[in-house]
Amino acid sequence: MPIRPIRRILLCTCFTAAILMAGGAARAAGQDFSFGVINHAAPGVKGDQALRQALTETDADNLAFVVVNGIKSPSESCDDALYAERHEMLSQAQNGIFVSLAGSDWITCRDRENRSDAIERLARMREIFYASEFSLGASRLPMLRQSLTPKFRSYAENTRWEIGNVLFATVNLPAANNHFLLDGGRNNEFEDRLIANRNWLQHLFAFAALKKSAAIVFFSDGNPFGPPPKRSFFRTQRDGFAETRKLFSELAGKFQGRVLVVHAQGGKNKAPAHILWTGNLGSVGVGERWLKVVVDDHLPQLFAVADADGERR
Repeated sequence: MPIRPIRRILLCTCFTAAILMAGGAARAAGQDFSFGVINHAAPGVKGDQALRQALTETDADNLAFVVVNGIKSPSESCDDALYAERHEMLSQAQNGIFVSLAGSDWITCRDRENRSDAIERLARMREIFYASEFSLGASRLPMLRQSLTPKFRSYAENTRWEIGNVLFATVNLPAANNHFLLDGGRNNEFEDRLIANRNWLQHLFAFAALKKSAAIVFFSDGNPFGPPPKRSFFRTQRDGFAETRKLFSELAGKFQGRVLVVHAQGGKNKAPAHILWTGNLGSVGVGERWLKVVVDDHLPQLFAVADADGERR
């Protein structure tokens, strides 16, 4: 009986088993890391000072990456000079920086005749902040953009990346009712983005299910789970987040892992932030101070919000 082929089979079998055991050991070792989320400055606040202070604090922490939700306050200028200045500031950060587009970056922008310049400024934001395949900052982390899909090539701000067994993604959901406008015939941006975001969320959940990810974390400006807009006496305001909220609930209900939405509507509440869970779907708002989120396999819900001194909630 030939011996060498049998030896080869045994060696291959042992080698395959060793790889599987190593993979199992890596999974058993678990994951424990943190990331930071910085909110844009409130109206009337100097955005450069607030952002610089937050970046200094996050640079001093041990973070896997930082998400910056919005690069300016609604009351600041929308010109190219400010965009370029903020881009340079983020590029000098020590951590990998992912920019989550905020409504304050473009929706309130006006031209010299005081007409809305929102769509042009949105296009400029995409050109300046969403052209690279890597994060900003010293830690250059790779990412993928929805704009790689030809049908949605405009939506470069929708990005995804992975750390360990967790999928992270930004999704363009502006505050102020998801930029739904009451005036008839002026909701092209909202309607087109609604289609793009639906495709983006479906893609992310399918990808995470295929990879058997432990969780998906979304970053957005608006809170899709917030209270609906108030009704006026003359007409009913449409809930701009209704479709997205329903889709989140449907997709999360079919997903085996955790789903966390980190939004920018924490407000001026001085109370410590907490993650609000409904089943496997959680949400937490970022306020004036940057937020630190811990990912730890030993936590019951996988995620926790941490104070600057490390205390977890």
